[in-house]
Amino acid sequence: MSIRTSLLTTTLAASLGLAVAGAAQAATEVEFWHSMTGALNTRLNELTDEFNASQSEYKVNPTYKGAYGEALNAGIAAFRAGNAPHILQVFEVGTATMMHARGAVKPVSELMVEAGQDFDTSRYIPAVAGYYTAPDGRMMSFPFNSSTPVFYYNKDAFKRAGLDPEQPPKTWAQVEDAARKIVESGAAPCGFTTSWPSWVQAETFSAWHNTEFATRNNGFDGLDARLAIDSDLHVRHIDNLARLSKEGLFGYGGRGNLGDSVFYSGQCAMSTASSSAQANIGANAQFDVGISTLPYYDDVAGAPQNTIIGGASLWVFNGKPDDEYKAVAAFLEFLSGTDVQARWHQQTGYLPITTAAYEQTKTSGFYDSHPGADVSVEQMIVKTTDKSRGVRLGNLPQIRDIIEEEFELIWAGKQDARQGLTRAVERGNEVLSRFERSAGR
Repeated sequence: MSIRTSLLTTTLAASLGLAVAGAAQAATEVEFWHSMTGALNTRLNELTDEFNASQSEYKVNPTYKGAYGEALNAGIAAFRAGNAPHILQVFEVGTATMMHARGAVKPVSELMVEAGQDFDTSRYIPAVAGYYTAPDGRMMSFPFNSSTPVFYYNKDAFKRAGLDPEQPPKTWAQVEDAARKIVESGAAPCGFTTSWPSWVQAETFSAWHNTEFATRNNGFDGLDARLAIDSDLHVRHIDNLARLSKEGLFGYGGRGNLGDSVFYSGQCAMSTASSSAQANIGANAQFDVGISTLPYYDDVAGAPQNTIIGGASLWVFNGKPDDEYKAVAAFLEFLSGTDVQARWHQQTGYLPITTAAYEQTKTSGFYDSHPGADVSVEQMIVKTTDKSRGVRLGNLPQIRDIIEEEFELIWAGKQDARQGLTRAVERGNEVLSRFERSAGR
């Protein structure tokens, strides 16, 4: 072979190699920013890998961008800078902020229809889909990892205290009675704790008792909503927790999910926490864990009603090319699949977002072999009312901080419940007024 022929052959081979490489890189890529850590991050990566392997047209690139608040700030900053990701995972309390971020959002319902997907909102659990749906009927974001508060209890501690481990308390009076017996018997140092104090003991507590957390149907009907947690019922409940704290029956573990470790370490025998904590609690607890419905006051008309949504949803940013939106739509359709949703629910404790995924999980016998795993769904599939479909307020993360600051002072005995909740309402309403002015411009 001549040198010239050899060079020609090499050039053709190189060109062919580049062509093959180019074809391999031709998949339309989707940037997905999220806040999943630990086992949840592993599960999320497994899902994106499964989607990427299922076809060759699209490729989703998941990227951890910090905790929910950090990811939200990063996403908004990126949009303003003109380099936003296609998909941003936003916690539920950021819903109002995203809905009023002018020009930033591509509504999911529009995206799916324009991309040619057979999009039917009726397949999603109403209480879940409704939270992310605008007043005009458009589903604004995709309800990916949805959770709700449930009641966890230590069955071993119940046995030691002479309580029936198969009969968990259903009312707050029964929780107090069980806590007293547990502590007095020495079955555990503490009777009861909670995670996510504002979400569980204020927002969900209100919905569970079919009572307003805020006016204007908890913010769904307008930006002029104001807090309503200084009612007699709210004062009664927070005051009861303060009394139980003073008596050593209620142990406050801190904000966020800090109460989870107080429970699974065995310090407190009962806890209210997110349904998505099931895997972590199960992996760490050295005792038999029971799961039941949230306690309620049985003298309150309409209680119990339904719990409200937590977790996060997936928002799609505006300004992307149509072919990239088709890729996003294909990924969201994949995530809606019955098998995918059933597995996600069973592996993480998050709600199945579709009725079909719930029914498949039920008929598979999963709930029979995992008692209590269906509690979160049963609490959410009840028909919602205007007072119980959730809370949609601007700057809700700041409002939660305010409420929890006041809770901490109450439970530490530094102010009474009415004083603290009145202050929470006043301070929270200042935040809402500022958001109304800024969003209404």
